[in-house]
Amino acid sequence: MNVMLTSVGRRAYMVKYFKEVLGNNGKVFVCNSDDKSIAFKYADEKVISPLIYDSNYIPFLLEYCKENRIDIVISLFDIDLLMLAKHKKQFEEIGTKVIVSDPSIVEVCNDKWKTYKFLTDNDFHAPMSFLDMNEVIEKISEGKLSYPIVVKPRYGCGSISVAIAYDEEDLRYLTKKANEDIANSYLKYESSVTTDKVIYQECLKGQEYGADIINDLTGKTQNVIVRKKLAMRSGETDIAQLVDEQNIKETLVRLGKTTKHIANMDCDIFMVNGIPYILEMNARFGGGYPFSHMGGCNLPKAIVEWAKGKTVDKDTISARTGITGYKEIYITEI
Repeated sequence: MNVMLTSVGRRAYMVKYFKEVLGNNGKVFVCNSDDKSIAFKYADEKVISPLIYDSNYIPFLLEYCKENRIDIVISLFDIDLLMLAKHKKQFEEIGTKVIVSDPSIVEVCNDKWKTYKFLTDNDFHAPMSFLDMNEVIEKISEGKLSYPIVVKPRYGCGSISVAIAYDEEDLRYLTKKANEDIANSYLKYESSVTTDKVIYQECLKGQEYGADIINDLTGKTQNVIVRKKLAMRSGETDIAQLVDEQNIKETLVRLGKTTKHIANMDCDIFMVNGIPYILEMNARFGGGYPFSHMGGCNLPKAIVEWAKGKTVDKDTISARTGITGYKEIYITEI
């Protein structure tokens, strides 16, 4: 079996995980829009692809998958997910299975306003969110909301331009800055569909958690692994402890059954006075997955087995609790 990871970026560990699973029974292929990817060092085969929004991107991938007999395609980047989800059937026609959720769920995850509406419409707790800065100012003057306020791109990822406003002056400046950052980054592509490019959220006070909601390839929820975030760096979990938080787990099992997403959904949660509030949903492997893997969960193996039509035992997608993991920084010569 051959596996291809698209928009692989710096997630070399995902290449290693899949190579361990495949052994001598397949290859791991990777692609990225440039060669500045450490994952290229570890993959069996690598290729530079057109940019995601280039009209040649999907035709390029289809041809590459056909030529190299790729069985599974998995994207590691939010923007890429929607593009692949919309062309999933074309890949199936050449014998390649794209491990991605339905476009409607990917859109809910990528658009933080749709995330908020989806969560509240389905009776999940989420931080109060707004698209209109003036509405935020009005709510604060009425005493229905208070500073600090989180200001961030509506279609953001990687903590780009996420900031906290402590007063109205901050709020206005950070709104202007967020719009400028969006215009000068890849966020401009997804953000182009709306004039409301910035979202405002109440700043929750509580313990932050991350989680992997694991569904099989038919969208049935199989398990939830929860980690307590102890330190963050550039929007990703740097230090975390795997924990048994039943309140969070029960909430996320219900979320997984509601989304019916495919494979992993990476979530951010705040526990406020014993109530789980869901902040973010990412329909892919997130930066916190290595902690689940460290604890014994092997989702890459499960995906490969499910793709073969085999059953996967619960131990394969479970993790030990009570252990703490630290990410390290290595310098690698290429």
